[in-house]
Amino acid sequence: MRIRFAHLAAATTLVVGAAACNNDKLTDLNKNPNSPEDVPAASIFTTAARTATANWVGNNFNLRGTEWVAQHLAESQYPDEDDYKRLQGPQTTGLFDNPYVGELEDLRQVIKKGLAANDAGVYGPAQVLRSWEFAHITNTFGDVPYFGALSGDSAGANLSPKYDAQKDIYTDLFKVLDAASKSLSSASATLGKADPIYSGSPKAWQKFANSIRLRLAMQIINVDPATAAAQVQAALAAPGGVFTSNADMAQFSWPGDGVYNNPWSVNFQTRDDHRMSQTLMNVMLASNDPRIPIFAQPTVSDPTKYAGMPNGLTQATASPYANISSRPGKIFWPTGNTAGVTGGTGVSTPSYLMTYAEVAFLEAEAAARGIGGLTAGQAAGFYNAAITASLNQWGVTSASAISAFLANSAIAYAGGAAGQTQIATQEWVALFTDGTQAWSLWRRTCAPLTLKPGPFAIINTVPRRFQYSDTEKSVNASSLNAALTQMGATTDDFTTRMYWDTKPTAAPTYNAGCGTR
Repeated sequence: MRIRFAHLAAATTLVVGAAACNNDKLTDLNKNPNSPEDVPAASIFTTAARTATANWVGNNFNLRGTEWVAQHLAESQYPDEDDYKRLQGPQTTGLFDNPYVGELEDLRQVIKKGLAANDAGVYGPAQVLRSWEFAHITNTFGDVPYFGALSGDSAGANLSPKYDAQKDIYTDLFKVLDAASKSLSSASATLGKADPIYSGSPKAWQKFANSIRLRLAMQIINVDPATAAAQVQAALAAPGGVFTSNADMAQFSWPGDGVYNNPWSVNFQTRDDHRMSQTLMNVMLASNDPRIPIFAQPTVSDPTKYAGMPNGLTQATASPYANISSRPGKIFWPTGNTAGVTGGTGVSTPSYLMTYAEVAFLEAEAAARGIGGLTAGQAAGFYNAAITASLNQWGVTSASAISAFLANSAIAYAGGAAGQTQIATQEWVALFTDGTQAWSLWRRTCAPLTLKPGPFAIINTVPRRFQYSDTEKSVNASSLNAALTQMGATTDDFTTRMYWDTKPTAAPTYNAGCGTR
């Protein structure tokens, strides 16, 4: 298996001629004075945080994949991803491989250094960010290398680690997040400015750890409600608690200095093929959502209108929508771009790893289900707080506008099964720019029901997972095939349901034919 060893695979050429008369300096030939052999944990953490954010809520994985699967965006010119062609093994290889040889290995080194120094202010944040990323990986692919990954430089290590069951990965993530939260209670802000998310604040990382734990607990609610309920209660009662306001959000604030710009703005600098999905826009237009002019721009053909385009078209059928559907909002565009969009401020727009709005929606759902020590009577309060937080997050601060939106008949909390559908749908809207989490939410709730494959998608159902890396099929086929068998599959395809997705009808919001064209 190539995980974590891509950089070790290249052969080393030893040049000895120049040192033939001085053999005691022979090993100096292997030392690069411009590449230090040891790097401070703080510097490694900065790189890992930036890379992880760019991977999962930035351009490649998110903007080129899950934002289409979750149908926040649609593709007007190159619809291969939109109809799932480029979400197969040959194209997902980098999405699967790169985190292991990149930021996950970096975070392992930070944790190792922090533990050696007995400094929870170093290893705690790294453990939290590592858990956040591994959750994305397993929620995308299913069973993945976890316990035996990233240990190839250890004596006797297995270079072809097995794929661990998602249930076991979740169990360990709960343990790691619990331990990290507790250790951060007495930690110092060692990372400081080297931490681009929370400036090293242990209390902030503690809340993030507990909030991720809440997210993961609700993700398994359909398949293991007892464990989910226990983990929800534990997350809410953990030291520091969960997010309670937008000030707590985990966000990466891009400098916008031309070197480190928001990844969406980098993409939009030279591309103009993304449009708002009809699935998202129809939900927002039906309730006159005040975020519409923030998330989207008016159409070129009629500057008085906002509109989405269907997903999963061919190039010929998609092209006409370029001018009659909305581009993403100006806050995602750079000032200079080939599309001629003016007024863009996107270079410094933050990327959100987790928001308070999402946490409040999760609390609303838990309350509606009567778990975690919460009651149905609390659901409406959490729901309204979640919507308000999302509106504020995106710049809607008018009290009258917020009150009017909450009073809208499509938005006002209805309670019961209808209320749970409202919670899931509005959370899906609020997760705009985080396609991966929006897709995970949709898979376990089936809301909105209108999310279905486009007419030219290569399969008739919305993918339940992405296909594994082609590298793995080449160098770790035995472990990969064992994982497929473990997940109950015979082939590596989109329709295999991962552990937490095996009991979809247990969701109160489930509908027959969910996600089927």
